[in-house]
Amino acid sequence: MAKIVTFGEIMLRLAPYHYERLIQADRFQATYGGGEANVAVSLSAFGHTVYYVTRLPENPLGDAAENALRRFGVHTDFILRGGERLGIYFLEHGASIRPSRVVYDRAHSAVSELQPGMVPWEEVFAGKDWFHITGITPALSPSCAEVALESVRKAKELGLTVSCDLNYRKKLWTPEEAQRLMSRLVEFVDVVIGNEEDAEKVFGIREEGVNVEKGHLDIEKYKKVARRLAERSGAKRVAITLRESLSASDNNWSALFLDDSSFHVSRKYALHLVDRVGGGDSFAAGLIHGLVSGWEAQQALEFAVAASALKQTIPGDMNLVSEAEVMSIVRGNLSGRVQR
Repeated sequence: MAKIVTFGEIMLRLAPYHYERLIQADRFQATYGGGEANVAVSLSAFGHTVYYVTRLPENPLGDAAENALRRFGVHTDFILRGGERLGIYFLEHGASIRPSRVVYDRAHSAVSELQPGMVPWEEVFAGKDWFHITGITPALSPSCAEVALESVRKAKELGLTVSCDLNYRKKLWTPEEAQRLMSRLVEFVDVVIGNEEDAEKVFGIREEGVNVEKGHLDIEKYKKVARRLAERSGAKRVAITLRESLSASDNNWSALFLDDSSFHVSRKYALHLVDRVGGGDSFAAGLIHGLVSGWEAQQALEFAVAASALKQTIPGDMNLVSEAEVMSIVRGNLSGRVQR
């Protein structure tokens, strides 16, 4: 198994119960999650040695966030402590024709105040195999953007494979800001992961007729998006998740993978959603698991899509499944029958 590092922000997630709206909620369920933290937990569940890098406040909320990672076997040796607060996000679950909604309360969080030179990247990356980051982290602040660039440069210098989920978030920065920074960051990336919105907002890549809201996808158009994304980023491997949003409750889920010059398309899963948050993160973790394990591209892709399909049946940000459970789905065991 591999030694893997992820870097980002773990947040407190507060969500109303029973599909209530934020405006009517009088209590919230508290959990923890965040893009790279979710990837770390998944990869730990698949048997890898995973280290998570972030900065947390020196208070009980920081302790709880760190404990949430330790609970699932993620190493927290390189978590810095300091700053004033833990980032929070509020999640209003959608249903049927009402979409889900996220409200951020993460300004001036501890990790957003990181400065270049604060993380000992030489020590962090020593003896490691893979580094994963997302486009969320550099969007947190200008200094955090510089730390993100610092991290990928050092990872490549030390010979790690680097993956990046573009993860454009319009509530954090503009397309122009994203393009300026991410154009520099992807120079050091080997595997790019994203969707059609990421490609358009971050790199201005758009194919006519690409629209997930229609309920069906033209795979050939998405192949063109992947090819252009590979050319734009310089990465030889590009994965695009394909979500057909039939409603907030029911989606079709699949993906395609450009491996050097060959395209691979996964099977499609019809999902009745329990919690779609973290679906992309669990896909990234599944793909990393397959690639770092030396699997063929199609096998890695099918595992990633099955893992992320399973995640969307689990409440919370994190994908709490084993490799064996994912492989059962890959083999076609979709009945959902009780396991006794």
